[in-house]
Amino acid sequence: MLEPRDGVPPVLTAPADLERVIAAFAAGTGPVAVDAERASGYRYGQRAYLIQLRRAGAGTALIDPVALPDLSGLDAALADAEMVLHAANQDLPCLAEVGLVPRRLFDTELAGRLLGYPRVGLGSMVENVLGFVLEKGYSAADWSTRPLPEDWLHYAALDVELLVELRDALHDQLEAAGKLEWAREEFAAILTTPPKPPRPDPWRRTSGIHRVRNRRALAAVREVWEARDKIARERDLSPGRVLQDAAIIELAQKSPKTPAELQALPTMRGRGARRHQSAWLRAVARARELGERGLPESNLPGDGPPPAHRWADRDPEAAKRLTAARAVVAALADEHSMPSENLVQPDYVRRLAWTPPAESSPSAIGAALRDLGARRWQVELTAQPIAKAFLRLESKGEL
Repeated sequence: MLEPRDGVPPVLTAPADLERVIAAFAAGTGPVAVDAERASGYRYGQRAYLIQLRRAGAGTALIDPVALPDLSGLDAALADAEMVLHAANQDLPCLAEVGLVPRRLFDTELAGRLLGYPRVGLGSMVENVLGFVLEKGYSAADWSTRPLPEDWLHYAALDVELLVELRDALHDQLEAAGKLEWAREEFAAILTTPPKPPRPDPWRRTSGIHRVRNRRALAAVREVWEARDKIARERDLSPGRVLQDAAIIELAQKSPKTPAELQALPTMRGRGARRHQSAWLRAVARARELGERGLPESNLPGDGPPPAHRWADRDPEAAKRLTAARAVVAALADEHSMPSENLVQPDYVRRLAWTPPAESSPSAIGAALRDLGARRWQVELTAQPIAKAFLRLESKGEL
């Protein structure tokens, strides 16, 4: 499919045009297909730079959320409609920023996972379920570009062209497989789960930080990362376009003192990295001058169990529970034709095995899973088999 059936509509930038679209979509029927295009890798943050919608009776709309940053009127008009998104967790935050918040959701990617499709990208799902091949290729484009090229707009319109048809087909497949209620619970959980709080030390996510061996070098990673983040935010650029993670690690390890030493580093030979060389030198200098009490700890204490590869030494019984629980989940996932991580989150399994309830009864295991955040259908499928596996270990004297 190379062309939307109704052609590519103009991008809306004027409030009067938005009002006409609001009226058309309010008068439309059925679910609303929704998609958003960001500029990941180009701009700071994850804001939307184009929003696409389609509804029966209303056609397709392409909205510029930079020119029209308040879509609360559209949101009110669609308050009773189910919104259909693919990989909803990726787009919901940027849609919420402009006031578009689904009350009911159908996530076609998650539906595909529950149904056991091996490839759940939108193009693959449309091809495998509906038999159409979508033109793809601009998902990683810089959607902050203005004006947007016509071929990009074709791509964007096609992303919602068949989304409702895909939803309808997957809905029928879920119902036939006895998984429709499972999907509904998952969709509701997406809408009700609060966003994760910000990480306390986001600089620790720097790629390659495992190669940094001492606390002072870690301080340099932190100082350079924070300097980069400030510049990226002020210039509205993706941090990686200001300075790559590899350069942060090399600066921390080599600790250059002069522009010549900095420019001699292999990762600093690009013009972009050198543009802010004085900021990087100041950041590294701050790390050198810190007292011992100001240096970051090598590792932050986690709020969960340690890495599983350490369990055999630290708590052999927990390691046996984990092996047994993972085997149960893998077998159940295979039986129900879905990835094990969709049957129950791996983190829940680890926490349950590391800190089990006082008794290994199905009710106690189920309560523990619910407390961790597992949905009702997940508890119903997994609590009893996991309890049996734990009780089997106890009966053998292995716990």
